[in-house]
Amino acid sequence: MTSRLLSPITIKNITLKNRITISPMCQYSAVDGFANDWHLVHYGSRAVGGAALIIQEATAVSPEGRISPGDLGLYNEEHIERLKGITSFVRQHGAVAGVQLAHAGRKASCAVPLNGGKQLKKEEGGWTTVAPSAIPFNPEDEAPQALDLVGIQKVVDDFKKASERALTAGFQVVEIHAAHGYLIHQFLSPLSNQRTDAYGGSFENRIRLLLEIVNSVKGIWPEDLPLFVRISATDWVDGGWNVDEAVKLAAILKDLGVDLIDCSSGGMVPHAKIPVAPGYQVAFAERIKKESGILTGAVGLITEVKQAEDILANNRADLILIARASLRDPHFALHAARILEDDIAWPVQYARAKQ
Repeated sequence: MTSRLLSPITIKNITLKNRITISPMCQYSAVDGFANDWHLVHYGSRAVGGAALIIQEATAVSPEGRISPGDLGLYNEEHIERLKGITSFVRQHGAVAGVQLAHAGRKASCAVPLNGGKQLKKEEGGWTTVAPSAIPFNPEDEAPQALDLVGIQKVVDDFKKASERALTAGFQVVEIHAAHGYLIHQFLSPLSNQRTDAYGGSFENRIRLLLEIVNSVKGIWPEDLPLFVRISATDWVDGGWNVDEAVKLAAILKDLGVDLIDCSSGGMVPHAKIPVAPGYQVAFAERIKKESGILTGAVGLITEVKQAEDILANNRADLILIARASLRDPHFALHAARILEDDIAWPVQYARAKQ
């Protein structure tokens, strides 16, 4: 019998050959937002390795939305051509190419992790960050500039334009990044959003930016292609964004036409105490799926094949997003077939190694 992990799933008009998705993971290897050979090899090897959906790392919708100078971007037309080469290769090898569109907000303008990851000063190549309120992520950081209504509309427009470029570049899935303490999440959470206008205060006001972005993206994203949203289901801090709100938001997003919630957590404040353990976020995917009726993706310390199979077999999620496990093993899906005593197509160039 076919395992759940290696069974296909159809979302809109896209059929994924299995439930293994490569989670977006920043490579911090771009220059001025441009992809290069590293990105082609990195994403291409995961497609060759049998994963069904490859979601490209957080890709900035504007220069000021980059986490670091090493982030990929889709904020100008020139970025498209190199990304076309990646999406073409991914599709040639039986996978679907997705992209996570992001704006880092107050967590932007940072050095790449290899260089410490701290906020960059202007003389170091940094830039002014923006946020719902002028509250820095770290106390020692320069406070972000609170967005006015013109700035908020620019963010909405930037996501729409980046989605249009993503379509031209050959991506078939778009994921809006509303997690990990980045700009959209900053609007969702009372810890970072202390506005008193239509974008702050109540739950309805705090989700307003995300809903406007979703509606704007849907205006150009084809009806037959999937639209995902990644959220942090909880801030892990009292008084912050919580799982009850996440469930409520998921139901609203489903009604708007979002196809899947990618269920992560945390990232809002540096002092959060997160009980990290294998599969520690799966319960969020399970609850959101059951209570809102939307498809969900489970992510976070899912490292073993049978662990992933059990999550799906128990109907706790619909997709498994693997991250560090795929960095350790680009051929995770090929190896999963052997462990599950199932079959999966191998690249013809590697067929001699299948037996």
